Amino acid sequence: MGSYRERLSVPVSWWIIATALVVTLFVITYVPVGRFGGAFVGGLSALLLVLFFLQYGAAVVEVDDERLRAGRAVIDRVHLGKVEALTGEDARNAFGRDCDPKAYLLLRSYVRGAVRVEITDPRDPAPYWVIATRHPDRLAAALTGNSVARS
Repeated sequence: MGSYRERLSVPVSWWIIATALVVTLFVITYVPVGRFGGAFVGGLSALLLVLFFLQYGAAVVEVDDERLRAGRAVIDRVHLGKVEALTGEDARNAFGRDCDPKAYLLLRSYVRGAVRVEITDPRDPAPYWVIATRHPDRLAAALTGNSVARS
């Protein structure tokens, strides 16, 4: 069986946009209120954004010989069925119009690929998991035990 690990951290573009937002908040507060007010608002907004980005981007997808972990959810591999790598329109639809409301989703809007994993455990209410991943083929290969060349 294969192993795989991926952290779904937020992209650099989000950090750049957040920096621009913090500077903007500093300036629009500094002009009418002064340096202390600008520093307070800018510092507080920077702290909140950093904490949010670190928490939101802390989701890990991990496969080892025994388990699949996707975010906070963990399942033994013996309960996994069919695995399907999804890209493009198929990935978007898996998280949207084609999604079963009972399915477990690990969605990150900045990640374009996904893997759908059938759950065979009769006690699990989720019929399948849809897991966002930057490397759907590699994750699917790790779950099925097939090898895929890195690109």
